[in-house]
Amino acid sequence: MKLKTALLFALLFSNFIFSQNTIKLTANYGSENNDIQNLLDFDDIYIEQLHFEGENLKGKHYEISLQEFTKGKLTHTYSLFDTYGNNDYFKLKSNKESLKFFFKTTDKKVKIYVQGTQLGSKTVYFKLKSPFEDYALKDFFGSKKELNFDISNNQEIPLLALITPTIHKDGSSSYCEVAQSDIKPENFGTHFKIPHYFIITIKLK
Repeated sequence: MKLKTALLFALLFSNFIFSQNTIKLTANYGSENNDIQNLLDFDDIYIEQLHFEGENLKGKHYEISLQEFTKGKLTHTYSLFDTYGNNDYFKLKSNKESLKFFFKTTDKKVKIYVQGTQLGSKTVYFKLKSPFEDYALKDFFGSKKELNFDISNNQEIPLLALITPTIHKDGSSSYCEVAQSDIKPENFGTHFKIPHYFIITIKLK
């Protein structure tokens, strides 16, 4: 009896610790207004808002980074913004936070801006190595309505990917096959033969 009680307590305690160190991620893509969304599509503008919720978010800092991969290798990492160096004012004030990501692809460049609750990033530009029409913004939800991440080990969490499609032998192509696969984002290039792409990550501190 004592053993069963101890096992039950251990299970409940482990579940409690897991919930404390887990964040829930949900998303809204584009605009709910069809006319506005049509204009965004016409002008090659991508907007995605990500919502974070977790018991341990309050009081944390976060860093948004962009990783650039070329021919299967990580070639550059850029910090889009980092609240850690901006004292306690920019610490998360609650257990919920929303970030809105803006991407605009133009000839040879992508323009990126990130807007948080309390601050926004600088508008930054990065060179494209494939025709800009080939790039598309994808998240990692697939058919899921939410994703859950463990934040206990302070690892970088992949949020979004700006990718070109994988090309099949018959000439057909697919973006979703890449983003909705079980392949780690850092391995997209080698596995799917994608020559150039970007990954957006978040790290909670």
